[in-house]
Amino acid sequence: MKIMVTGSNGLLGQKLIHALVQRSDLELIATARGTNRLQAQAGYTYYSLDVREQAQVLELCLALKPDVIIHTAAMTQVDDCEDQQEACWKLNVTAVAHLIEACDAINAHLVHLSTDFIFDGAAGPYDEMAAANPLSFYGKSKLAAEKLLLDSSISYAIIRTVLVYGVAEDMSRSNIVLWAKSALEKGQPLRIVSDQFRTPTLAEDLASGCILAATQRAQGIYNISGKDQMSVLELVKRVAAYFDLSTDQISEVSTDELNQKARRPKITGFVLDKARRELGYEPHSFEEGIALVMSQTAQ
Repeated sequence: MKIMVTGSNGLLGQKLIHALVQRSDLELIATARGTNRLQAQAGYTYYSLDVREQAQVLELCLALKPDVIIHTAAMTQVDDCEDQQEACWKLNVTAVAHLIEACDAINAHLVHLSTDFIFDGAAGPYDEMAAANPLSFYGKSKLAAEKLLLDSSISYAIIRTVLVYGVAEDMSRSNIVLWAKSALEKGQPLRIVSDQFRTPTLAEDLASGCILAATQRAQGIYNISGKDQMSVLELVKRVAAYFDLSTDQISEVSTDELNQKARRPKITGFVLDKARRELGYEPHSFEEGIALVMSQTAQ
């Protein structure tokens, strides 16, 4: 099986390359905009690819003919999407249309990443059959991409996920676990939202779910996230407990008090029964995820 990964320089893309390169039964193709930022560059081929460009996508896919494309490239900063709606749409929707066209031409299976932000947060945690109602432009763009796939005739799996954390090479953006640990260690005042609930997802778990869907050519929608639902406040307190750090400097705030540019759903998180049953997916606990992240930062 030949697998192509888009967005291989990103957090999930890197985890996919690290995992897939270990598989002797697979031929691996990594793609991203610009140069390859991964330190290890053996065991796969890399191509610079801008998924927003229709001709580039079609030309590369016709030349390489992957059996499966795992599409991770996306604009995911929620407030940036609100400010830069045209750029968000091009990367989150138009690019998916290009990939659908390419997959149709070469009979490839598309594994596409989506998000809990397609929901309004009124009734989480959600299963795969729940009705979507996005609050932000980011959520609307990701739902529009899902609809493109639902209306297409190609083979696909939609992987929905929640609040991904992990350690990546050569990336300036931190993750919520390392951010919380650093802020708590510094003793700086923290205003943490208490009425937003998520099932935070270890990047390695998300990569595992994507690979299960890819290698099984799974069809339809799957929830792939962590298994522990918690508020963002509880998340920070669990990081504090793990490292035996004081929480005295934490003050609770509500979503309304934060006044964020893009609206966030309050209660999301996912029911994982389908992914467990059909794919064999089983995520780490949140504390196990913290331990893995810290083992990687110590290297």
